[in-house]
Amino acid sequence: MNTKIGVNQEFLEKSGFILARIVSDEFVLYIKTKNAHWNIEGSDFYNKHIFFDELAEQLEDAIDQVAERIRSIGLSAPGTMKMFLQLTGLSESSRESNDSLGYMQELLADHESIIIHLRENINRIDMEFNDAGTSDFITALMEKHEKIAWMLRAHLK
Repeated sequence: MNTKIGVNQEFLEKSGFILARIVSDEFVLYIKTKNAHWNIEGSDFYNKHIFFDELAEQLEDAIDQVAERIRSIGLSAPGTMKMFLQLTGLSESSRESNDSLGYMQELLADHESIIIHLRENINRIDMEFNDAGTSDFITALMEKHEKIAWMLRAHLK
């Protein structure tokens, strides 16, 4: 059944494809953040263990919100690792050490990559696809990633 929300089906599908990439990026970043949480080592273990877990919780919430946005525009959200890995713009971790500095640099780069992807699509989704709801949604998501990126940068100084 077509979703009748004032946006034609073709444009909803285009918005949905962008959202599928976003939820895939969020999921891959979530796994990478949980990896940091589980495997962090060093004199700052306890603080960073808690910090990474808090970041993972925020990402888990974002994943759910993006998937629900996809569903709210009448499409199916990707939900398998195979699909996430096919759609993501991020790469999996290939770390040799479990130090906080390395994890933070890698996670910061991924958050910044997501911010750029979101920013590139805000106006496109609004103006080209006439989907202000999704545009507003990803604007708010971008702001969350900007805050996390700021926190990671602050740790790296």
